[in-house]
Amino acid sequence: MKRHIGNKILLVVLVAATLISCNKKSRTHSELTGWRFNDPTYGGFTANTNYKGQKVPPGMVLIEGGTFTMGAVQDDVMFDWNTTPTKQQVRSFFMDEAEVTNLEYLFYLQYLERVYPPSDDSYRKIYHAALPDTLVWRDALGFNELLTETYLRHPSYSDYPVVGVSWNQASEYCKWRTDRVNEKILMDKGVLKSLFDMDSVTVEGKNRFDTGTYLANPKLLFDGDENIYGRGLPDYSQKTSKKKGRKDRKRDKNSDEDIDQEVDDSDDEGNKKSKRRGRKSKSPQGFTGRHVKTSDGILTQRFRLPTEVEWEYAAKALIENREYNTIRGRKKYSWNGRYTRDQSRRRAGDQLANFKQGKGDYSGLAGWSNDGADITIKIKSYDSNAFGLYDMSGNVAEWVADVYRPIIDNDANDFNYFRGNVFKKPLIDEEGKVVVVDYNSIEFDTLDNGKIVPKDLPGSIKYIPITKRDAFMRPNYEKSNNIGIGDGDLSSTKNYFKDEEDMDESSKPRMYNSPQTPKQIGESGLRIQQYDTKKRNTLVSDEARVYKGGSWRDREYWLDPAQRRYLPQYMATNFIGFRCATDKLGSMSQKRRRKEPTR
Repeated sequence: MKRHIGNKILLVVLVAATLISCNKKSRTHSELTGWRFNDPTYGGFTANTNYKGQKVPPGMVLIEGGTFTMGAVQDDVMFDWNTTPTKQQVRSFFMDEAEVTNLEYLFYLQYLERVYPPSDDSYRKIYHAALPDTLVWRDALGFNELLTETYLRHPSYSDYPVVGVSWNQASEYCKWRTDRVNEKILMDKGVLKSLFDMDSVTVEGKNRFDTGTYLANPKLLFDGDENIYGRGLPDYSQKTSKKKGRKDRKRDKNSDEDIDQEVDDSDDEGNKKSKRRGRKSKSPQGFTGRHVKTSDGILTQRFRLPTEVEWEYAAKALIENREYNTIRGRKKYSWNGRYTRDQSRRRAGDQLANFKQGKGDYSGLAGWSNDGADITIKIKSYDSNAFGLYDMSGNVAEWVADVYRPIIDNDANDFNYFRGNVFKKPLIDEEGKVVVVDYNSIEFDTLDNGKIVPKDLPGSIKYIPITKRDAFMRPNYEKSNNIGIGDGDLSSTKNYFKDEEDMDESSKPRMYNSPQTPKQIGESGLRIQQYDTKKRNTLVSDEARVYKGGSWRDREYWLDPAQRRYLPQYMATNFIGFRCATDKLGSMSQKRRRKEPTR
């Protein structure tokens, strides 16, 4: 009997060892060809065989995707039929725990002021284009002048959500954040040196780190100056002798295994890493190894504004109402329950969000405040929802990425719905090289409100819309600009059979058009504001962007995550802020699925 049990145990061990060895082989070899990865003998073809999954970006939480009913759950008191319920599938993504604060946005402004000094006429408009509109606090019949001077910059409001930021400005912040996060990742890996700590280079204008430019060609940064780089990742494609190859592989073994380790942000560990990078950078050989690629899985994905579907899904957090594979009940707010006051015994009667209680009542009675704030309030002052997100109802409303239309095209697309796609491609010059914007080629645009903004920042890759030839015979899209597809473009009018390229702008029918357009006078480029004399039936245009959620100056009705409003993308208010999102790669969840407990 004992021998029989012993044989069984031995068999299990052998099977496990075989499976482990097979799995190990598949991670170091091409399973379909037998060629070894990361081996100079086999050409040194690179594969990140130690990838352990995507890391959660700083300040974010994972929102596991799923299906949900997007749209209204309350009475449509506005009678605009704007939130008709539709079934949608949402992919997993990461989202900021709270809104971007004044402190974080001031860091962004300081960076722009350093890299694009406004004292230089070439860069002055770049810095000014990013400044929030602090005059949004003014009121013709209100005494709020102090807020115009203090809300953005005074430390008393450091952890308050930034407002006075337009959709355009919020989108540019997301792009900037992508570059700064990836710049720090490369610094921690020792690939990129601390650019602001070098005497031989000056971080100004196009001479800055840009993620897209780096991935396209690292030599495009700083005019190909390799002094900005430390030591790259192991390069197994270089021809070496067997003896030297063995030494290099042994030396780079730890580096290869650590390719996806989480970076420790503590000061002590950071100083140790800096010292190690400093010792490595003293090598007389200059930059060695290879640069980081997308396939290494090291760099973070680009930050962006969440789509409307993502924002509403995250705000509702229906996961707390899940029972097995069904949802029990319907949520009215980002928290559970039908009321805005806390129902627990310890905090019974306390408000669960910062919003307007009634006419002339923004906070409640002194000494017994309902929500603790007359305007905005410090982020994370209230409990988070089931996903770990703060202030998804109340405090400030938030910009989302979508262009506004009165309906959600559920029949057209029920998977990760988004309206606003403009497909582009990098601009290639006559020599076949990617074009990088500099102070000579930078272009500016004049918005309808008269503000001047850069189309692209110096140091970034120049993108242009794809052509009709690029989309020829594609089954998934036919053109670059898909903002008005099915609702506002030529194909959705009575002239659907005509070709847009064969019609001039004056003859194109416009379903949605802004009531105010800037007009150019003469050849000098002077643009003045004139109101359009034509009668319009809507204020909706291709520049109208959606914002979601209630704010400190909204009544309870707007706390419902399903409600949606819109504003031109170049305008700002004192009650709209924003938070960033980014894509989740790979599996939907980072946790193994567990069995449901027995009841």
